[in-house]
Amino acid sequence: MFQFIIRRTVGALVTLFLIGAATFFLFVAAPSDYASLACGKDCSPARLEDIRQALGLNLPIHQQFWDFMSGIVMGRDFPTGHCSAPCLGQSFYSGDMVWSTIMDRFPTTLTLTAGGAVVFVIVGVGAGMIAAYKRGTLIDKVATGVSMVLSSFQIYVLGPIVLLIFVYSTGWMDNPQYHPITQDPWTWFTGMLLPVLVMATIFTAQYTRMARSSMIEQLAEEHVRTARAKGMSQKYVFFRYAWRGSMIPIVTVLGIDISAMLGGAVVTELTFSLQGIGRLAVDGAVHKDLPLTMGVMLFGAFFILIVNILTDVAYAYIDPRVRLS
Repeated sequence: MFQFIIRRTVGALVTLFLIGAATFFLFVAAPSDYASLACGKDCSPARLEDIRQALGLNLPIHQQFWDFMSGIVMGRDFPTGHCSAPCLGQSFYSGDMVWSTIMDRFPTTLTLTAGGAVVFVIVGVGAGMIAAYKRGTLIDKVATGVSMVLSSFQIYVLGPIVLLIFVYSTGWMDNPQYHPITQDPWTWFTGMLLPVLVMATIFTAQYTRMARSSMIEQLAEEHVRTARAKGMSQKYVFFRYAWRGSMIPIVTVLGIDISAMLGGAVVTELTFSLQGIGRLAVDGAVHKDLPLTMGVMLFGAFFILIVNILTDVAYAYIDPRVRLS
């Protein structure tokens, strides 16, 4: 297992380097004057020159690439001061270091992603397993019907409805807002409850149907039928043989979904006016803030790779044949 993790980690580091190189050449080395684009229409020559120096666009391409990649590992010096590693550049819109800005926004997205994942995995997978166990009964029909109804909703539709009912009309809850958990855990919980539940609702419906179909498929496998033929109880067969095999596609899709949410839950953050990574990416695009946009892309790619490694490890634990490949 250790060698399996090492191989995946080395592959992720190589991939991250290639993503960083592709990001640099896509934005910086492309045949466009990004300094003029970022400076706007009413741009003075002095302001344009400041942006060029801040971005290092007055240097040769190979020197720009070296400064960009080495800054991530060793840090980088800017006219306004030193940027410690990992340095993703300096925003020419706010003047702040990109890494510091991302770290300020990341707890919001992390809370949204982790909280939503916990809810839709427990509720969605649990409901799907129960529906498969009670296949053909009223419980199965209710779980399937509710999941189909919920899957037709979208966050940008369900979010405003929830805000209208629980915040603006009844006043039962305050407007969603992130508060550090270290300062006040209860305020952190209540401030993020609505966004987490709305996002989890959409995914819960998906995981209910997926868990049900996966479990039904596993119950039809040869080894499960053999276990039943040996006289084992349905409950024992369900949890000992069928449950583990049914988790393989769920873990795979879970890794993809968490990666997408960590990369930036844009719709949810915009719907509830949360200042997370997704909102930061939108702000970088609106303000034509090249360093910020590049930093968010690399940060999102980094966490996608981390989640993929964890998914591979979980997959290898569930199915030992993966480690042999």
